[in-house]
Amino acid sequence: MTQTAPELDTADAALVSLGRNLEESRYTFATVTPATHERVNRRSGNARAFGFRDVFGWSRPFGPGVLPDRVVGLMDTAGVLHQDGDEWRSTVRFSMCDNGLFVHSASPDRPSSVFYGACTRVMARAVAAHIDARVWPVRRAVDIRCGIGARAIAVARRRPGAAVLAADSSDEALRFARVNAALARTPGVRHCPGDQLDDVGGTFDLIVSCPPFMIDPARRAPHHLSTAILDQAAAHLAPHGSLVLFSGAGIVGGRDQFQRAAAEHLTGTGLAWTYRELDPDVYGEELDSPGYCDAERIALVMLVATRGPR
Repeated sequence: MTQTAPELDTADAALVSLGRNLEESRYTFATVTPATHERVNRRSGNARAFGFRDVFGWSRPFGPGVLPDRVVGLMDTAGVLHQDGDEWRSTVRFSMCDNGLFVHSASPDRPSSVFYGACTRVMARAVAAHIDARVWPVRRAVDIRCGIGARAIAVARRRPGAAVLAADSSDEALRFARVNAALARTPGVRHCPGDQLDDVGGTFDLIVSCPPFMIDPARRAPHHLSTAILDQAAAHLAPHGSLVLFSGAGIVGGRDQFQRAAAEHLTGTGLAWTYRELDPDVYGEELDSPGYCDAERIALVMLVATRGPR
């Protein structure tokens, strides 16, 4: 698979400039869960935006005069300004993660959205901790299903000499990952289409991934993408290489459904692996959906599989 250099077109360059403007204004915003976001925006006085955080954090509508003309111009050039008469909205948000600013979709509701989830910061910290504890060098790394690129950038920041590949099947995800790599000043990150290791090819010292794990409308098994990566990992890990895989696990009757599936798929691969919960209770609103009617909670988990020397 050919890797493309992080070259920016006019729209992407404008989005980077927009992020730089926010950095210069000392903008910060910690994205919350969609349920919390909705509750805060329902409060009296929060219906419209009056500044940067309202527009680019809370996704509130605004009109002329709220933002500097230069910022509105950059939004327009970047293609992230939605206009409906005198009411405007940003179609992106900017959120803090790993001491940097990341751009992502303003709403998780569209099918093509590439959203900064409630777990993004937790996963970036976990990747950083894994790299800090790793004895063997990281010369080549990949983040499969990279989303906004936060995990790939976390790797590149701590191993600036490594070749880091961010792969995703979504054009919108690759755009955000490309822009975020520019914002983070991590030129070692490259981008390519693909959502499985076999799409990318080659071997890696570090593989990172968080495939979609919620039960989708097609009612496929929730972990089919994660277990596919487990099935391919042994063929793509270099000696002493490690896979860091994040997923959500439905806990039914006290039993972790993903851990059981992972054990089955890793048997016979020769990979040593560890498994732990990072957060015992995420996406609680999904417990009301038919796919999780038997689950008592959904946990964010991290599986690390390691290849020994050959």
